[in-house]
Parts: sequence; structure tokens; C-alpha cells
Amino acid sequence: MSKASGKASPEMRAEYRLEYSEAKPNRFATRMAQDSVVVVLDPDVASVFKSSESVNDLLRSVISALPAKPAPKKRRAS
Repeated sequence: MSKASGKASPEMRAEYRLEYSEAKPNRFATRMAQDSVVVVLDPDVASVFKSSESVNDLLRSVISALPAKPAPKKRRAS
């Protein structure tokens, strides 16, 4: 698509053509914290959880059950 023409190229599928004048703001943007990470779950996994808090609770329990990482070895100055 040429920036100058503003028209979609003919080989672009219709479902990928976006009329920007009809676009709406993201209604979920205010719910996202600045440092959030979005992870998409497969439908069978997502069906087990009722909320993001339940996912976080389970992940925190799994993390706490993991063995502690050994401290990184310090390099000697040469």
C-alpha cells in the first residue's frame, strides 16, 4: 500500500482492509497495567480458569515449588 495514494493494493484481501475513520479506541487499554504481559491460553487450558487471579495464583504456587536457582558465579577480575 502506497502512503501517497491511501488506497489498498489490489492483492490485499478485503478482510485486511481497515477503514481507519471507523476504528474505535481499545476499550481494554485502561485495564492493562504498564508492566503487564499478555499470554494467550489454549481454549482447553483457559476453560479451567475463571479469572486471571486464579491463573496467577496457580502459577505462583508452581513457581514456589520450583527448586531455587543457584547464585551466579562471580568472575575474578583479570
